[in-house]
Amino acid sequence: MEEITSGTAVALFLVVLAIVFAFKSVNVIPQQTAWVIERLGKFHKVLNPGLNFIIPFIDKVAYKHSLKEIPLDTPSQVCITRDNTQLSVDGILYFQVTDPKLASYGTSNYLVAVTQLAQTTLRSVIGKMALDETFEERDIINNQIVSAIDEAALNWGVKVLRYEIKDLTPPAVILQAMQRQITAEREKRAVISESEGRKQEQINLATGAREAAIAKSEGEKQSEINIAQGKAQATIAIANATAEAIALIAKATQQQGGDTAVNLKVAEQYINAFEKLAKTNNTLIIPNNLSDVSGMVGSVMKIIQSTNAKN
Repeated sequence: MEEITSGTAVALFLVVLAIVFAFKSVNVIPQQTAWVIERLGKFHKVLNPGLNFIIPFIDKVAYKHSLKEIPLDTPSQVCITRDNTQLSVDGILYFQVTDPKLASYGTSNYLVAVTQLAQTTLRSVIGKMALDETFEERDIINNQIVSAIDEAALNWGVKVLRYEIKDLTPPAVILQAMQRQITAEREKRAVISESEGRKQEQINLATGAREAAIAKSEGEKQSEINIAQGKAQATIAIANATAEAIALIAKATQQQGGDTAVNLKVAEQYINAFEKLAKTNNTLIIPNNLSDVSGMVGSVMKIIQSTNAKN
């Protein structure tokens, strides 16, 4: 009875041992994960995602690595610029494990190594720049840090993807000076804009006055031209009328009784002229010789007769 009980216990132990052995030999690796296996203390292989088998008690899972992109905060640190200004800088580093074997054996802790290298590289890059350049050229700083870290991280099985500066804070005194500088620059631009506005206003006023003067002079010029043309046309019309009147008078003198009519008309106009002079002046004007009327009429008639003879 004791022999049966002892055999049953051994069998039960073997069954339990087989179950534990089978359970430990089967490993399911999640996606984007890699396990490093050591056999008897020495690197054996890397288990990829999926179902994998190992030998229990001989093989051991030494390291587990995530193959996803990892964001890593770099602690804030004080950096000194080329112009001896202190800056408090912190950032965030994005990297990814590309070689699980090197990540396990290339360094004792690749997270600490990457962080320390990022900080030292940042101090070196900032030290080559002036204060104003650090604010203007963040992309250059980020790219230089990534390039420097990525070259060293190849031996650690890590690929550095990018680095971003989160905060870049100068001392309070520098911030106040920068604020005053910005305020002064804005006031300067405001004064320049105001003066440019006044300048443009004066230019516009001068241009408007010049154009108004030109328009006025052009109007006056055209008015004088129109007046002159009107006077010329009036003079021509009067001359034509006078010529036609003389022609009619000359023609009338050729008819019977024409000379007598002309004598009468000239004498009448002669007397009317003296009448007007008498009315417009306080002094009465009387010809020295009343025979001047007949003499003047005779002179006029001789001119008319001479004209008729030529025609």
